[in-house]
Amino acid sequence: MAAQSRESTARGGRATVESGQPTAAASHRTPPVHTPPRDVPLETALLALADPVRQTLVRELAGAADWERACGSFDVPVTKATLSRHFAVLREAGLLEQRDAGPKRLNRLRRAEFDECFPGLLDLVLRTEGRS
Repeated sequence: MAAQSRESTARGGRATVESGQPTAAASHRTPPVHTPPRDVPLETALLALADPVRQTLVRELAGAADWERACGSFDVPVTKATLSRHFAVLREAGLLEQRDAGPKRLNRLRRAEFDECFPGLLDLVLRTEGRS
């Protein structure tokens, strides 16, 4: 039996192997980079949590199950590009983990890991809703 090549080509958005059989759809998105909370300086964590939109995102994620909320499910008064930047800031601060599930990017608040490095900080943010 001849060995089949594993090289894939993109045809119409689907990846196929030389045999012509479809494989899993190729993702055209760059996977998110996640910063471990232990590698985050306190100043970065504080700056990430200082923005009212990011505070809203964190509060909503704290009230949801892991991997329940997609990026597009948040009702915040910013453009899609600005929302993407807010998610990036939260990832860089070690607060957020994201994964792709089909066309959606799902989110998880890294509460336990973040609390280990910055005890009480998230609790403070979560109980000061609406205060400036």
